[in-house]
Amino acid sequence: MSQPSAPRKSPGRPARISREEIIETGRRIATEEGVDRLTMRRLAKEVGTTPMALYHHVRDKEELLVLLLDDYATRAFRRPELPADPHERIVGAAVAIHEVLAACPWIVEVLTADDLMSTSALWFVEQIVDGLVECGLAPERAVHGYRAIWYYTAGEIVVRTAAARRRAVDERPTYREQVFAGIDPGEYPRLAQVADRWAPLTAEDTYLVQLRALVEGLLITR
Repeated sequence: MSQPSAPRKSPGRPARISREEIIETGRRIATEEGVDRLTMRRLAKEVGTTPMALYHHVRDKEELLVLLLDDYATRAFRRPELPADPHERIVGAAVAIHEVLAACPWIVEVLTADDLMSTSALWFVEQIVDGLVECGLAPERAVHGYRAIWYYTAGEIVVRTAAARRRAVDERPTYREQVFAGIDPGEYPRLAQVADRWAPLTAEDTYLVQLRALVEGLLITR
């Protein structure tokens, strides 16, 4: 006996949606599948509407990403009590940025395009630039210093996240591990010296130690 077919939805207007629903759904797609999978067509399908109806709420993907950045910054960025010492204030602000972004790596992917940002995060940028100026750098050099700190912070998160993702889906030795296992000590004596410990050494969390070294280096030439 054949089963009755499910009733077909009658055509009509798309369901009403809110900006909050759009942001929540966009955040879920980006978190679970990556920001590359977040398209306006996909988002419209997930919230049960059409791309044209979606454009009444969000102009394009760039505006959607800005909304997601602001939403995350508002929820996740809490202004910590930073030290009065400008050197320590630089380190403290950078560590706060690192902790927040490491918890949501896809945000870093958006920010590394270097054209989108959340105004809610400007306070942290201000603390780093101001700290560098108080330590003796000209404002222009302080901007360059902030950029170096940001590049290091973002790069550290991107590399560590990609490595963790790779290990989660494939436990076989990486190509790098295979190369280091057979490295020629005659040609690469220093690398051969640490070849068997390369993977665990590079997996260590040394962000704070290297951050301090970077800040010290930036201030040497002040």
